[in-house]
Amino acid sequence: MNDSIDSSLLLSLSHFPKDNLDEREIAAFRSAAQRCRGWILTMTTAANSGHPAGSMSSIEMYLMSYAVSDVRRDNVESIERDFIVISHGHTAPAAYSTLAYLGFFDPSMLLGNFRRTGSPFQGHVERSVWGIDWASGNLGQGLAAGVGYALTQRKRHSDGHVFVLMGDGEQTKGQVAEARRIAFKEGLNNITALIDFNRIQISGKVHEVMPANYKKLWEADGWQVYECDGHDPADMYSVMKNAYEDEKPSVVFCNTVMGKGVSFMENVPDYHGKALSKEEYLKAMAELGEDPSLLEEALVARKGPLPKGRTVNPRIPEINTGLPFSYPPDAKVDNRTAFGKALADIGRLNRERSSTPILVFDCDLASSVKVDEFAKECPEWFVEAGIQEHATATVAGAASCGGAVSVWADFGVFGLTEVYNQQRLNDINRTNLKLFLTHVGLDVGEDGMTHQCIDYVGLLRNLFGWKLIVPADPNQTDRVTRWALQQEGNICVAMGRSRLPVLTRKDGLTPFYGDDYAFNYGKIDIVRHGHDLSIFAMGHMVHRALKVGEMLAKRGISLCVYSVSCPLALEEDVLVEAAKRGPIFTYEDHNVNSGLGREITSKLQALDLSVKVRSFGVSRYGDSGSSDEVFEAMGLAPEEVAEAVCCSLRK
Repeated sequence: MNDSIDSSLLLSLSHFPKDNLDEREIAAFRSAAQRCRGWILTMTTAANSGHPAGSMSSIEMYLMSYAVSDVRRDNVESIERDFIVISHGHTAPAAYSTLAYLGFFDPSMLLGNFRRTGSPFQGHVERSVWGIDWASGNLGQGLAAGVGYALTQRKRHSDGHVFVLMGDGEQTKGQVAEARRIAFKEGLNNITALIDFNRIQISGKVHEVMPANYKKLWEADGWQVYECDGHDPADMYSVMKNAYEDEKPSVVFCNTVMGKGVSFMENVPDYHGKALSKEEYLKAMAELGEDPSLLEEALVARKGPLPKGRTVNPRIPEINTGLPFSYPPDAKVDNRTAFGKALADIGRLNRERSSTPILVFDCDLASSVKVDEFAKECPEWFVEAGIQEHATATVAGAASCGGAVSVWADFGVFGLTEVYNQQRLNDINRTNLKLFLTHVGLDVGEDGMTHQCIDYVGLLRNLFGWKLIVPADPNQTDRVTRWALQQEGNICVAMGRSRLPVLTRKDGLTPFYGDDYAFNYGKIDIVRHGHDLSIFAMGHMVHRALKVGEMLAKRGISLCVYSVSCPLALEEDVLVEAAKRGPIFTYEDHNVNSGLGREITSKLQALDLSVKVRSFGVSRYGDSGSSDEVFEAMGLAPEEVAEAVCCSLRK
């Protein structure tokens, strides 16, 4: 039987068309596993790097999952299919070998280009490879990603299924438990997890590294637990079929042997992340009965042209975002309330008319982050995840890849600072998450330093794909919310807690962000014109900057007040204009070392502009008290800033 016949037999098993495998199909699986083990050893030896032993123990798990799903080379761009999420991403050699064997790409592209600079075949699975639905490497996050896909399929009324492939060593991570609970709460019987239970991790045996009753943990969180021989295709198929048809979310513990197929590698922790020497490779390939000349071919290919990977683009949501609400000049509304009202309005407009679900995630803060009105309007689209931020960040990110508009609202310290790594992986996976952070900055006031998120600009600056918007008043917040939900990519909108005055034009009667305003990402707005010097403020600090301007005007100083809503995308022309005017000041409720001031000074330096700059911002962890009192204690009250500006000008 040749490889093409074997792969055709495997691909005929989509969605379990029969109760049991026949002898030809069993033989096809065994032949495929043997061939893939040879490829695993070839690519890792050629790269002199990688994780061969775990890949060899889990290869049957990979082959079976792709065989019984409907994930195929010709439908990877579609959302009308099953999804496969790989959590133990270091077993990339097994994943790539499986995909090559099943025709997603030619094996010759793979063997010489694994872990090669510029190649799509990175050391941990990436979405640049056809058939990979989620980039992973940080263990413990894959189940949450699978839950995100499964949740979106459920809300889209799709009959697709999600398979999540995991390692045993990651089972003790807290995010895994969080994801299990979300899946059970949401009744996701369209998800099956498979665990490569080889009982060995880098540091030794799993029960010695960190003892835990894995199966009882899954049962306690409401999952149906199954067990199979992870190297017996017939047993694995029948058990997976039962799990697939179960009315509960299910997990299959696949009992395996690390390094399976090569005697000197079996059950040896050292081969978890160690490639074979050439001598070991020849010995191993002889045991497997595979062609050792593949190594020389791979080494030659490693010096040849690089293969091209798949381009992954975020989906542009297709929803009706409606018309903005306008708040009058005498209104005093917090930005989070304006966000919540806009979100509820968008939900109402799309609830009966859109095939695209708008999933809004909450972590037990609905009334504080103002998504409670949306929850009442669209209960079927509201996901209460409890106090489980790590899983929620990943679930929400993956949900956006499965065909939903995904919104997560949380306090800044929870939705970004606490889950920075999860948001980093969302960036790497090019998700489409809309993250609305409330309670940022010292404006949180009484809650104190543990809850004052003063680092969000710097954190998102570290990530290459995220956009950040800090609206200045409720009118701008409404328009930003509607804009963000119809854009592609990851977007963070950061808001404080306090009620704010509506920004107006100089007449005090016309809302600055009124009916004629349309949000344009990156645009800096001149809220008040001036000719002596400039102050750039962000978010709720803009109305304080206006107070500074009024105080300086009484001293005969004309201050130009800028509102910067996009601190990570600064308009160069505006900075050039400000530098010509005179000294520049920045004013922010953020760590002064990593926020707006640092962004502006960095941009001025890049533009080779010489101008006096002084930044007013948070210089230490804040106190607990009213926001005005906390700002005063930090030296950020408008009166203090105005005096400091005057002193600076006298020097």
